[in-house]
Amino acid sequence: MSIRIRAAAVQAEPKWLHLAAGVEQTIGLIEDAAAGGAELVAFPETFLPGYPWWLWLKSVDWGTEFRSRYLANAMSRDSAELSAIAQAARKAGIRVVLGFAERADEAVYMAQAMVSPDGQVDISRKAWPTPFERAVFGASARTPAVFPTELGRIGMLGGADHLCPQRRMDLWREQVHVAAWSGFTVYHEVGEEILMAVNSDASEQYARAAGVVVIAPTALVPMTGWHAVDACTPGQRLLGVGGRARILGPDGRDLAAPLPEGSTGLLFADVVLGGSGGPKADEHPSARWAG
Repeated sequence: MSIRIRAAAVQAEPKWLHLAAGVEQTIGLIEDAAAGGAELVAFPETFLPGYPWWLWLKSVDWGTEFRSRYLANAMSRDSAELSAIAQAARKAGIRVVLGFAERADEAVYMAQAMVSPDGQVDISRKAWPTPFERAVFGASARTPAVFPTELGRIGMLGGADHLCPQRRMDLWREQVHVAAWSGFTVYHEVGEEILMAVNSDASEQYARAAGVVVIAPTALVPMTGWHAVDACTPGQRLLGVGGRARILGPDGRDLAAPLPEGSTGLLFADVVLGGSGGPKADEHPSARWAG
């Protein structure tokens, strides 16, 4: 028996260090995805409250200021904010995969919430944050999970975990994979196109190696996002780049034309999962954007 899935990948700028505004934005995107017919919508890594890009700027004093603000805007699993998102998923009748910073006691983790259409929430944490990320985030002993759902077996990872073969082995037998990216913004000493290509290629390689559909939401990180939080004078400045949300078939090819670079919106595609677990592209994938 085959299963048809209409999926949506978010390409948007987070509401930096502003949890309440980010929750409102997230609920709006959930509603837009459902209005577009999606049964599954996936958000970038740490979309709430945004990825802590200051870690790349080599300023201890500057970073310390933002770390306290970041922790204050992280979201706990029993919070009113996550409950509101779960209620929005239930109201819209859509499954949601949300990347967020999870606060637990005095620690914060890079987490992904799997929210079912009836509002049930399961959480998976990034097991091995990168060396830069460990300045803010804790490591987790939890093994990344594959969730049996009404849409098939769905797994999820964030960012650099896709460069680790062991992480892929942890998600054996998934049919749909959410590859959440925090954005491809870099600082001036690193070639923009090189880094973007390496990370985007990782999604393609994952799709081919695992033989699965990959939904790869990506955050936009324009410089205006940092100006808005008084972060316009670090020793190094991030490049204002971003985008490249993708939905890929098991051969690593795009199932829908990517959104324009730097645009905000939802990327939609339809796929059919066959009884053998092998997905194929529907004849009419689509993309929509705004702004």
